[in-house]
Amino acid sequence: MTEVMPISAEECHPGVAELFRGFLGLGLMGFGGVMPMARHMMIEQRRWLSEAEFTDLLGLCQFLPGGNIINMAVAVGLKFQGWRGALAALFGLIAAPTVIVICLGVIYDRFHNNPLVEHMFLGIAAAASGLLISLAWKILQPLRTKPWGLAIAVLCFVAIAFFRLPMLLTMLVLAPISILVSWRVSK
Repeated sequence: MTEVMPISAEECHPGVAELFRGFLGLGLMGFGGVMPMARHMMIEQRRWLSEAEFTDLLGLCQFLPGGNIINMAVAVGLKFQGWRGALAALFGLIAAPTVIVICLGVIYDRFHNNPLVEHMFLGIAAAASGLLISLAWKILQPLRTKPWGLAIAVLCFVAIAFFRLPMLLTMLVLAPISILVSWRVSK
């Protein structure tokens, strides 16, 4: 794993156009989920956020309604350029993929019974699963020095994956517990 040194906001404060270009690139290369690539772009490549900032912002974005990456684009845009940055990041993220999805939908509608098309979509799903596992591993890294945080993450996973509890209910219970424990530990 590449270690990234923390940076100050003055060192890397993207403008509206840079936010648009950054998220446009994510939208163009992200089939099946862009969060692993978003992490790489924002932390390692463009150095907009530290690992801790990304993890904190992702936690907030997962708690909010809507798609995580869409929430992340809006939050990062707001952080650096206010509402103009939020719109630029959001539009950059969704513009090209929207056109691509419409075109692929038309092609799929016409050729969905073709075995090659079916196998192609199975391969894309497998690759997306691998990216998701990689992202989960990278997000867990800052928690390795915080056993209480790791315990809450495991508890959340078990509650949702094994006990099939609703995500919203699980988050509404575990988020305040996590905040309280974090506050108590830092005191």
